[in-house]
Amino acid sequence: MIEINFNKNEIIDEGFVKAFNELILSIVQSKDQVKLKNTSINQIKGMIETFSIKEEKFIDEIYYLALNVSFNKKNIFDLLETKNIFPSLPVKKDFLFIPVLVDQNKNQVLMFSENKLFSSWNLNNKKYSLLNYILPTEDLDDFRLIKQNINILETIIMIVFKDNNKIRVFNKIFFNQNNNLKNLNYTEVNFDEEEELFEFIDNLKLVYEDFWKSQNQINTSVKLSLNISIDNSNNIKINKFEKILSDMDLIYNFSIYKFDNRNNFYKVIFNGTPDKFLEVMSDQNYDFEIKNKIWVLNDKS
Repeated sequence: MIEINFNKNEIIDEGFVKAFNELILSIVQSKDQVKLKNTSINQIKGMIETFSIKEEKFIDEIYYLALNVSFNKKNIFDLLETKNIFPSLPVKKDFLFIPVLVDQNKNQVLMFSENKLFSSWNLNNKKYSLLNYILPTEDLDDFRLIKQNINILETIIMIVFKDNNKIRVFNKIFFNQNNNLKNLNYTEVNFDEEEELFEFIDNLKLVYEDFWKSQNQINTSVKLSLNISIDNSNNIKINKFEKILSDMDLIYNFSIYKFDNRNNFYKVIFNGTPDKFLEVMSDQNYDFEIKNKIWVLNDKS
């Protein structure tokens, strides 16, 4: 029997740090991530709400551990606020992605499989990425359909002009019926070197991820206090309502501040405007009316 010496607590701590970093990468824009680089393990542990060991095993005398880690939303937001960072909603999104490579030296326009950016784009996706890139097929009918509907599809068109190792990138991001243009310049990028190619792709993906986060940013400095009343005769209804509040990223905090034989009264802190609150709750099929400064959840909700 071989005795294997290791410190399990240190490995668990490494898992906590990894989980925290993945969370930050998914909700904080790249320009602000450096502000959180020196977050201590004690700070990270203090923000953990629950964790469990999903899997542990030895392979070739090496110990492997997989954790499920859940962080307390309020504590995370409080940390970000001390760093003057606005987080973003971690909303996953599909974009039609059309990469075009213009080789100015060879006077060629490359698309589909002959374009290294096209063939390599989805080979190195990150776990924390919010965007899913849907690449068009080479089928001409599909391409005609895309061309006819390009102004209504949520699309990223990336045109890369390559002049030796100098690169100019023109990006057109069509989202929510608005065009967003981003022009970028790079030097000394050799697409024949795999490492340089993937680094270039990762840099561009970072630009798109930051754009998407900017569209879903939460202004945590805005804390709207709401008093909400809900009929307490139906426990299933109450449990469902509380779970939705717990899972909603725009809800900073909530608690029951009083109850009687008919209603529970909640104090809800919301990061946004009253109209935004009504919008996100409407998405959950909840409808309110205001009576004496109390937001009353309608019976039909």
